Amino acid sequence: MTAPRKIIIDTDPGQDDAVAILLALASPEALEVLGITCVAGNVPLALTAKNARIVCELAGRPEVPVYAGCDAPLARKLVTAEHVHGKTGLDGIDLPEPRMPLQKQHAVDFLIDTLRAEPAGTVTLVPIGPLTNIATAFARAPDIVGRVAGIVLMGGAYFEVGNITPAAEFNIHVDPEAAQAVFAAGVPLTVMPLDVTHKALTTRPRVEAFRALPGRVGPAVAAWTDFFERFDKEKYGSDGAPLHDPCTIAWLLRPDLFTGRRINVEIETEGRFTLGMTVADWWRVSGRPENAFFVGDIDAEGFYALLTERLARL
Repeated sequence: MTAPRKIIIDTDPGQDDAVAILLALASPEALEVLGITCVAGNVPLALTAKNARIVCELAGRPEVPVYAGCDAPLARKLVTAEHVHGKTGLDGIDLPEPRMPLQKQHAVDFLIDTLRAEPAGTVTLVPIGPLTNIATAFARAPDIVGRVAGIVLMGGAYFEVGNITPAAEFNIHVDPEAAQAVFAAGVPLTVMPLDVTHKALTTRPRVEAFRALPGRVGPAVAAWTDFFERFDKEKYGSDGAPLHDPCTIAWLLRPDLFTGRRINVEIETEGRFTLGMTVADWWRVSGRPENAFFVGDIDAEGFYALLTERLARL
C-alpha cells in the first residue's frame, strides 16, 4: 500500500472548486490534503476563504487547515466572476456559516514553510484559481521551487479559445504575470485547459446521480451544478456545464482517464486582444522547449463515475 500523495489545493471557490475539494477529501487513501490556500479570483478573498471552510465542513473535515492568501493579482486590478458563480461564489444552496477557524498564517507563508519542511519532491501543488499565491511564494523563496513534486493546474485554453475574453481562460487572465512566472519556473506542470474541461459536461442523468446520493454532499453538488449550468448552457449552447476544477484531482486519482502531450506553453502578458492567452504549441512548431503536459481529452463517463463514487463516501 503506497502512502497517499501529499497535496496543497490553491483555490478561489467557486462551485467547481468546491467539487474538486470534495473529491480530494473523499479520497484519503490516495491524497493527503496538507492544507487549502485561498486566493482572490471567482470572488474576492474574504469569500473564497469563507467558502473553502464551508466546503470542508460539508465534507465533515473541519480539521483541514484553510489559509487566506493574496487578495489581488501581482500587477493588475482584480477581475471576478460573480456573473457565473453568484454573489457568494457558492450560490445554488444555502449552507451554514463556517465554524472552523481561518488559520492566522498567510497562505504564501504556509506554502513556503510546508515545502521547506516536507521532503523534497513529495508535495504536489493543485492550483485551481489564479496563480498569484504560487508565483508569490516562488518569488519570495526561490529555494522551494525545486522541492515541488509537480503542479497540476486548471487554467488556459487553446482549441477552445477563451471564456472570459475571446482568447483567454479566466484563471490565467486574472493574473497573467503570475501564470507566466509559474510556467517559466521549471516545475513539472500538468495543465487542465478548457480543451479538456469542456468535454466533462454535466448532463441531467449525471446531475441526478449526484442528487440521489445519501447525505448532504451529493444534493449540494447537484444544487451548485443546477445554478451555474444555466449560465454555461446559455453561453455555449451546450446540454450541460463543464466541471473544470475537479479534472485536476481526477488526474491525480485516475490519470488513465486523460490524454495529452508534452508541449511548450507561453503566457501572453502584453497582447492587445490576447492578454492572458495560453499560447500552446500543440503542433510543436515553435522550437521552444517543452514545459507542460497539456491535457486534451477525457473519458467523461469514467470521470463522472469516479466523481459519483467518491462523493458517495462523504
